[in-house]
Amino acid sequence: MIKARIVVTLKNGVLDPQGKAIEGALGTLGFSGVGGVRQGKVFDVEVEGSDRAKAEADLKAMCEKLLANTVIENYAVELA
Repeated sequence: MIKARIVVTLKNGVLDPQGKAIEGALGTLGFSGVGGVRQGKVFDVEVEGSDRAKAEADLKAMCEKLLANTVIENYAVELA
């Protein structure tokens, strides 16, 4: 079994209203000096088998087809 973590984030230049809302809320809670907050998604996935190269290729295909909107999002696949 191969474990992986996929991190999906908005590309630079893409408006992030959720990140702005989080940034404002942090300021309201007294955390000063916080800026440039961007939000994203994390997926922890387990893939059967022991072929790391095939698992990584499959995980990238999952991102391209479903987990990330590659027009506006970047993704990174990290194998454990």
